Amino acid sequence: MPSKGVHVYAFIAVPDCKVIISVPGETVEANEPNTFFTHMLEVDKAKLGGVFKMTGRFSFQVNRGDTTLTEQWVEINAVTGSLGDGTMKNMSETPSIVQDDLIITYGFYDAGSGGESGLTSMDQCYVTVTPNYSRWQEELVPPGSDDKPFSRFVLPAAHDVGMNTMQNAVALLAHSGDAIIKMVMERFKLTGQLHFGLGDKAIAKIAPAIIVSLSITQKDTLPTMLAIGARYFEFRPAFCVDKAQPNMPIPDSMYFQHACIPGMAFEEFLEDVVTFLVEHQHEIVVTQLRYDGILAGCRRPTDQELDDVINKALEGKCLVRGTVDDMHNMSINELRSTGRRFIIFNPVSSFSTYTDEANATTNGDTIIQQFEQMSAERQSGQAFTNIQCQATATNIRNAVIYSALSANASNSCLMSTKAICDAKTLPWIRDHALEKLTEEQLIVSMNDFIDGATANVCIELSRQRLSQ
Repeated sequence: MPSKGVHVYAFIAVPDCKVIISVPGETVEANEPNTFFTHMLEVDKAKLGGVFKMTGRFSFQVNRGDTTLTEQWVEINAVTGSLGDGTMKNMSETPSIVQDDLIITYGFYDAGSGGESGLTSMDQCYVTVTPNYSRWQEELVPPGSDDKPFSRFVLPAAHDVGMNTMQNAVALLAHSGDAIIKMVMERFKLTGQLHFGLGDKAIAKIAPAIIVSLSITQKDTLPTMLAIGARYFEFRPAFCVDKAQPNMPIPDSMYFQHACIPGMAFEEFLEDVVTFLVEHQHEIVVTQLRYDGILAGCRRPTDQELDDVINKALEGKCLVRGTVDDMHNMSINELRSTGRRFIIFNPVSSFSTYTDEANATTNGDTIIQQFEQMSAERQSGQAFTNIQCQATATNIRNAVIYSALSANASNSCLMSTKAICDAKTLPWIRDHALEKLTEEQLIVSMNDFIDGATANVCIELSRQRLSQ
């Protein structure tokens, strides 16, 4: 009988919590703390109860003791793989659930018929239940405790932090869609491939879904990412592409630019981080400003323009802009006592595990191979070390074409690899990273759709390094 597979990945780091996962005819439970749980389930036509019954419900439930914290579900057609009703049909409507003492992060990927493009044919779902990490640096190094070098931290990092919203991109598409769509098609090498089966009007209609599928790397607000535990970010600030000028429907200011797609406004990013730091007096955030990958038509800001915006955000907040030298040379308590808790610097040389070839994977194996090559020698002379977990299926031609042609609200090719890769990369980092990386140097671990398991691994590695 026909069936549709669902690959589930779960991680729990809160006592007395469990994740119950169900499809018709099968229920499994993830309840072991600090264990990377994976399981394959099937929405099987034979178990749906009726000759004409084609859909079955996939669901997960997070319980603490006898209390249900959340239940999420979606109906899946066992024959076609298509989705029916449910709470996980739209990626943008699956935000993390933040409570005072814990956070539930989750996501769902709709594989559809899948398989022919190199992407998985199985639907994907991940769930993590971890403490609210809004104050994790304070808890590891409390005020008044023995001072430690800031470089001992392993910081959770949200990859392409500013690509967590379509608000500005949708507004720009409505204003100057043809020009923007053409540039996006060229950037992802889709020109000709999509026109072969679709006309200009059809492409314009699905353009927002294409951009979501190929560009959205986060789905939570920045305050939520900080509560999950993220403390390192890379922001690509630039003005909107010249072909969208003049009379833009959004302010003419700096945005996170993914090629020419505007995400979060730079001023919003600064304001959210500053607000967080004011409310959490012992946390420290690091941000590197970068410009790689931004198309030439997006004007790069001058140093003065950057300084003006940053200084305005810090004004009257008892915060001082920290530098990369401060990050290298000052202790945790020194950074706190001098107010240098928002470290912002221009591009620097770092040791990164990312390569276009290794991270262009649908199963994560080549990322692990890159991890195996990490060493103190490769760290030497670099500003910091960046362990990159995210797979970039957007660099795989067939995956990009499939994602564009089948674009919908829940089939991002970036989400398609999240559960598969995290189940391999995060245990490896937890168990082996510190064996390889022995330099006295800041380490960050970066991931798409920043989640509690990524944060937990980094925090536990920080704990080990700080105990040295």
